[in-house]
Amino acid sequence: MAEIHTEEVLRRLSARLKMRHLQLLLQIQQHGSLTRVAEQMASSQPAITNALAELEGMFGGALFDRSARGMAPTVLGKLVLARARAMLHDLDHLVRDMATVAAGYSAHLHVGVIPFIPGRLLSAAIGRTLPEQAGGLTVTIHEGTSDQLLPLLQDHSLDIVIGRASSAVDLQHVSFEVLYRQQPRLIASRRLAAQLGRSRLNWGQLVELDWILGAPNTPMREQVVDIFLAAGIAPPVPIVESYSSKLIGEMIVASERAVSIVPADIAEELVRTAGLSIVPYSFDWTLPPIAMFTRAEGEQHTVALFAAALRQICQEG
Repeated sequence: MAEIHTEEVLRRLSARLKMRHLQLLLQIQQHGSLTRVAEQMASSQPAITNALAELEGMFGGALFDRSARGMAPTVLGKLVLARARAMLHDLDHLVRDMATVAAGYSAHLHVGVIPFIPGRLLSAAIGRTLPEQAGGLTVTIHEGTSDQLLPLLQDHSLDIVIGRASSAVDLQHVSFEVLYRQQPRLIASRRLAAQLGRSRLNWGQLVELDWILGAPNTPMREQVVDIFLAAGIAPPVPIVESYSSKLIGEMIVASERAVSIVPADIAEELVRTAGLSIVPYSFDWTLPPIAMFTRAEGEQHTVALFAAALRQICQEG
C-alpha cells in the first residue's frame, strides 16, 4: 500500500464516503462474491464492481483479495471493515437515541452482561444512574459470554460490558477494571444439600449425581472439569447445559439428584428466589474476576455515570 497522506485521505473520504459504501463493504465480506452482492442489493455486477473500485480509490489501496474461492479482506480491508461496522452501529444507536428523546428521555444505554451477574447488582446500578442522568435514561441488557460480548463492545454495538477478565478474552481496543471476585458454591435441593453436608467433600460421590453446567470452554465449566481431573475422576456429563439461573434453580428444586456449581452471589440469590440450599463445602479455587469493560477511546457521559455507580456498589460490598 502506498504511503498515506493523512490530510489528503481525510479530505477525500469526507467529501465522497457515504453510508451506502460502508454497507456495500459489509455485504462483500458476508457473501464473498460481487455477483451475490449484486443480487442482494438489487443491482448489477458491473455497478457493484465500479462502486468497489471507487471505494478502493478513496482508501488508496485494495480492500479485498480476489481468488477462485471468493473475496477475502486485505489488511487494509479488515481495518476499514471494523470501522465501517462501528460507524453503522453508531448510526443505529443515533436512531435509537432519537427515539429515546422523542419518548421523553435523554439517553439510552446498551449494557452487555454475562449470565452469572446478580440481578440486584444491575438493578442497583441502573437505579443510581437514573437520578444522575438529566432527562432520564433507558437501558437495554444484552446477555452472553465474555467472548461473545467483547467484540460487540469493540464494534460499538454495546456501550459497556460486565464480564470475566481472563487470558481467553480479546482486550484489543478495550479498557477494563476489576470489580470483584466470585467464589464458587455447590447448590442442591434442601434435602440433598442436608444429606451431602453430613459428610466431607467427596468428588467420587458427587460425580454420580445429575449435573447442570454451563457450556464447554467457559470459565465455570473449565473449573469444574479441572477439579474432577485433579481428583483423578472423569468429569460428569451434564444432563443440562445452561447459564440460566432461573432454569438451574427450577431444575434443582424439582430433583433430589440435581446439583450445580454457581458463583456465591448467584447461589445466594437462588436460595431466596428458588428455595434451594448451598452445600457447606469450601473449594480451593476461584473464578476469573468480574470486570467492567469499556472502549479504550473513552467513555461517554452516560457510560461514565453507570460505571461510577457499578464501581461504588461493588466497593460497598
